[in-house]
Amino acid sequence: MITIQEMISKKELKQFVKFPFELYKNNAYWVPPIINDELESFNKDINPVFNHAEARFFVALKNNKIVGRVAAIINFTEIKDQNLKKMRFGWFDFIDDIEVSKALLTKVEEIGKQHKLEFMEGPVGFSNLDKVGVLTEGFDHIGTMVTWYNYPYYQEHFKQLGFAVEKEYLENKFPFKNVIKEPIERVVTIIQKRYELTTLNFTKTKNIMPYVDKMFDLFNKSYASLPSFVPISDLEIAYFKKKYLSFINPEYIKFVVDKNDNMIGFAITMPSFSTALQKAKGKLFPFGIFHLLKARKESKDAIFYLIGIHPDYQNKGIHALIFLEYQKTFEKLGIVNCIRTPELASNKAIAAVWKNFSPVTYKKRCTFRKDI
Repeated sequence: MITIQEMISKKELKQFVKFPFELYKNNAYWVPPIINDELESFNKDINPVFNHAEARFFVALKNNKIVGRVAAIINFTEIKDQNLKKMRFGWFDFIDDIEVSKALLTKVEEIGKQHKLEFMEGPVGFSNLDKVGVLTEGFDHIGTMVTWYNYPYYQEHFKQLGFAVEKEYLENKFPFKNVIKEPIERVVTIIQKRYELTTLNFTKTKNIMPYVDKMFDLFNKSYASLPSFVPISDLEIAYFKKKYLSFINPEYIKFVVDKNDNMIGFAITMPSFSTALQKAKGKLFPFGIFHLLKARKESKDAIFYLIGIHPDYQNKGIHALIFLEYQKTFEKLGIVNCIRTPELASNKAIAAVWKNFSPVTYKKRCTFRKDI
């Protein structure tokens, strides 16, 4: 018999966070989170997303053992401002037992009905900065710190339970050697002259901070046309700035500004922390932090996390300015592989940005939807 229990206390939430550590024990491709970071993101007193969202955390029990988990999420900005009556769910993991996945999703559906929502979709996080999607192809590739990993049977459970694919995402990569400097330089010379643009590079995090608010304002503008986009609030920006930006290598962040210092393009990349996180086993101390700092300095894989161009400048080759600066930076750092985080398969504009580097799709994932 399967029972569902809501996890509320700190001790219970820690059990919620730690369940995948058991499920994916000895799996070569799963990348564990830092347990305390995950707990902090679920803390209503710390994570500002809870100013306009709520979440409840559940586990499935079988013979008094945790065999599955799910977070049931409501984003009120999405519901009120976009009139999208969606019940979100994420952090969804379970053993290969259809009764377990069914019981967890039934609980999510129940909450959706209580709030008079029309459909449920997942796995997704609180906002567009969170992880997204069930992996459907590429199970034999290591994950990244910004994606969920799962076993192949997950997608089969969704299908058996009457869910349909809602959005598809692609993960692509290409060897850094595919970024050839000369043709990019020719394009950049023309664009800089035509639009009077400057690319900003950094060596110190403190010099980035004055531009971060502008960057997220541009993020909201450049991603607004994508389906289910939820704008990032000022409080969330401050939280992101404090939590993440200080740890990202400053040379991995690039901005493009016009002659009036208005931001019209940005990109955030990171060294790959995947192997370091596997070695850390969910803990920064005593040794996890050393693995992460080593990866920050020595990783030869660069993860492209976010890239955005102002709507007025899209399709004008502005990304070439950013790529030229990365070419210079990554050449010095000895980067070997460029890896992109999930991008909507329907986003043809982003596909066009990367096409000259001959990327290869090595993973696919999707979200699933069911009417309530």
